[in-house]
Amino acid sequence: MKKVEAIIRKSKFSAVKKALHEVGVNFFSYWDVTGLGNEKEGHVYRGVSYSTSDIQRRYLSIVVNDDFEDVTIKAILEAGSTGDVGDGKIFVSTIEEVYRIRTGEKGGNTLK
Repeated sequence: MKKVEAIIRKSKFSAVKKALHEVGVNFFSYWDVTGLGNEKEGHVYRGVSYSTSDIQRRYLSIVVNDDFEDVTIKAILEAGSTGDVGDGKIFVSTIEEVYRIRTGEKGGNTLK
């Protein structure tokens, strides 16, 4: 199993959520977050300079079976991209085990 964590623009959340549902990822957690990025120069919009670190973000946490890793990442990349600096990042890590609290069962079937 894999844990896919993504930091995306808050403005792209609806598109990413829809894309994830379309590929069969129907459960995930998310939080509103703020952070600092590598961007050194701000952008100017209508004469006002702003930093890309000030753009509101959503942090998604998704645990999927190994066979859903690639489609999950592809859905986030396609739906979350604007092509501009500050679109976000995706992190992937391995999950050793998962348990369903209600029944005590464990393994990949608990994700369904």
